[in-house]
Amino acid sequence: MKEVTFRFAERKDCKLILDFIKKLASYEKMSDEVVANESLLEEWIFDKKKAEVIFAVVDGKEVGFALFFHNFSTFLGRAGIYLEDLFVLEEYRGNGYGKALLKKLAQITRERGCGRLEWCCLDWNTPSVDFYLALGAERMDDWTTFRLSGDTLTNF
Repeated sequence: MKEVTFRFAERKDCKLILDFIKKLASYEKMSDEVVANESLLEEWIFDKKKAEVIFAVVDGKEVGFALFFHNFSTFLGRAGIYLEDLFVLEEYRGNGYGKALLKKLAQITRERGCGRLEWCCLDWNTPSVDFYLALGAERMDDWTTFRLSGDTLTNF
């Protein structure tokens, strides 16, 4: 693995963030669900500060990204970090950059005094599931994710 550094996204990175989101959506076979655009990302990440992005950088090139935000655990009585998206460009996979991004997020979690780092993974994504389990991540089999969105959210 070549040396990897990390940097937090800046406002000027909205196009790059969107590019990573679209590549992730393509990998997950969900490209038709992406409605995000640069303006929305700028508003929600940089104006409203509802999420953060870090990039893994190798030889001056952003090769991976992680988008995350704070959540809260009533049981722990403190915030945690929720990883919404983690993605490494295909040509850089298998070199430890995904693991490096997760380690960086774990470091941020500890530095901020948060109680945990958590995320979801699609059940069919066996390579990622195996990767997370190999890191020592705990599968939360007793929990099911629910969602209200779109017209259902509006009508509710």
